[in-house]
Amino acid sequence: MTNPEYRRPSPEQLLRQVEAEEQRRSRGKLKVFLGYASGVGKSYRMLDEGRRRKARGEDVVVAAVQPEAPSEVAGLLETMEQIPRRMDLSSPCIDVDAILRRKPRVCLIDGLAYRNPPGSRNPERWQDVEQLLNAGISVITTINLQYIAERQKQVEAIRGKSARDSVPESFIRSADEIEIVDAPPEYCVTRTQDAGPDSPMETARIEQQLSELREIALLLAAEVVDHQLEEYLRQQGIEQSYGTHERILVCVTPRSNASLMIHRGQRQAERFHGDLHVAYVEQDDLSDSDRDTLRDNLAAARAANAQVEILHGEDPVSAILAFAERQGITQIFVGHSLRSGWLDNLRPNPVERFILDAEGIDVRIFPHAAAPGEHE
Repeated sequence: MTNPEYRRPSPEQLLRQVEAEEQRRSRGKLKVFLGYASGVGKSYRMLDEGRRRKARGEDVVVAAVQPEAPSEVAGLLETMEQIPRRMDLSSPCIDVDAILRRKPRVCLIDGLAYRNPPGSRNPERWQDVEQLLNAGISVITTINLQYIAERQKQVEAIRGKSARDSVPESFIRSADEIEIVDAPPEYCVTRTQDAGPDSPMETARIEQQLSELREIALLLAAEVVDHQLEEYLRQQGIEQSYGTHERILVCVTPRSNASLMIHRGQRQAERFHGDLHVAYVEQDDLSDSDRDTLRDNLAAARAANAQVEILHGEDPVSAILAFAERQGITQIFVGHSLRSGWLDNLRPNPVERFILDAEGIDVRIFPHAAAPGEHE
């Protein structure tokens, strides 16, 4: 019997390989610097990349950079050749015709999500970039997460701000390379005017929001890499079937931060082509308010396409671990109260028991507020 690993490609697969290779040779390369918020340093990273490429002998030009650039960006810009922008329309825009005539090897374009003024070659700047790529010119560009069309509702829900301009996520996924400009959230807070120096609670709130945006950006970058791998395998005629790499179990209670835990679990499951389970260990002494909250939590789990399980047992930790073993769970998400009492020092709390007893399973802890008198 012939081993399928050594099977010859079909004529259709060979044709796809040839077409893909021809396209790769004629089309420019796209590199995207992705930021999760303003002020992380995308412009500097883009120009520094251009500087290093120029030092290696590549023909590099700058076609657009953000106005009011900081001094470190302005310093880099002075060392680079610039293609003047068009000034004959209602607002400045990239001079695509001048770039095509100049035909550099690499073109740097800051602010991918700008909308062009009437009379431009294309309505959107990302379409200008697409045209340059098709002409064989490689482009290095920058974008913030809030301008990616399919992520805008997510970002708006976190930050409470909407963005007018957008770039389709499919264009970002077509990038040959994507790089996160990953500054700490506390650094970004110092560069925004949203929180004043006398509002520590507001600063902490913004840091939490930025941390959530950072996670979305990191997952998006990982998804782009996955997409690149899938495209390569397809072009090479290699059939790839994904097994379930991750099985995630979110443990909810009426007081757990269920919406966040389910949301993070859903992201992880989608990212790794995995399964999402949500489990609740039944309790008899719930108040009417707790029952309403629990019902909402389980409804949110079903809306996230999770497999919802109602477990039974006098010891919730044992019941959850037994279920996890049967299902081959690889990650457990649990809530943990920030309160502690003298009794906690005498015996392991539930989270400690999960960590000690969940052999081979990663445990992620999400803090939540405990009710008066509650020990977890």
